[in-house]
Amino acid sequence: MKLKFMMAAAAFSAIAGSALAEDFPAGPITWVVNWPAGGGQDTTSRLVAERLSDVLGVPVVVENYAGAGGLTGMRELAGADPDGYTIGMLGASSIIQQYTTDEPVKMDELEVLSFFGPDPGALTVGAGTPYQTLDDYVTAVKEAPGDVPNGNDPPGGASYISASFMEALLGLELNKVPYPGYAPTVTALLGGEVESATVPIPQVLEHAKAGDVRILGVMAAGRHFLAPDVPTFAEQGYDVVAGDFRAVVGPAGIPADRAKVLSDALVEVLSSDAFVTAANAAGYMIEPLGPEEAAARIAAFDEQVYPVLEGAGLVTNPK
Repeated sequence: MKLKFMMAAAAFSAIAGSALAEDFPAGPITWVVNWPAGGGQDTTSRLVAERLSDVLGVPVVVENYAGAGGLTGMRELAGADPDGYTIGMLGASSIIQQYTTDEPVKMDELEVLSFFGPDPGALTVGAGTPYQTLDDYVTAVKEAPGDVPNGNDPPGGASYISASFMEALLGLELNKVPYPGYAPTVTALLGGEVESATVPIPQVLEHAKAGDVRILGVMAAGRHFLAPDVPTFAEQGYDVVAGDFRAVVGPAGIPADRAKVLSDALVEVLSSDAFVTAANAAGYMIEPLGPEEAAARIAAFDEQVYPVLEGAGLVTNPK
């Protein structure tokens, strides 16, 4: 009798679990953006959320959280009920903050659902500089270590990390000059305050077309769709892949069946021709990956960036 009861209970549990998966989602999903409205994280989130709503058949409501360099929003996301009804976007800065800020959100507090795509760094030089090729630039920096001024974010920012990766992987020493964002960095490059900059291609593309700067290489696995004539660092013999990226995550502990529903829907959205066209038109590269591949990409970045942060004296929360 007891065995029959246990078998019946197990069968009921399986049926209930199946029904739960079938019923999910049964209501609105909240999408947390950990930056103010109008920025890249907000724009890409809204691009996905609108189409994810169509696929899942429920509203996906975007909520912006400003403050603490994106950390306020990440805390909100990580602390949400892991029922699958709260998700959001994570960037490279969130990985870096694990080691450079007080009370950070750690990756084990989050569930990786999919990979959106990279936002690779690039090396751009002023038109008035003597550097015609990446070889020219690398040779010059090696001959005058610490003398060539490069415009980038303050320590820990994406373009600072790109410059630091370039230094570490190529044995260079730049004079890294910090600016509060991409726009002032590009202004400094155009004005001759710095000779180079390591910001993403969309930030310098129009200036390159006008002949005011030269883009010497992109730090990505493949060429940027906006600048197909610009070779990658790897194509020129330099193994450098760096920059920002975006992935979709939720709080750790989302039930496996619900996580799969979300991941499958996200990959469907990100893989659609209509979405890729819209994202490309906005200047974003798309590389849709499922949860396992996405988690592997994030882990690889984590391993790569930690020694760079450590070498720059930025680590306050050691591994």
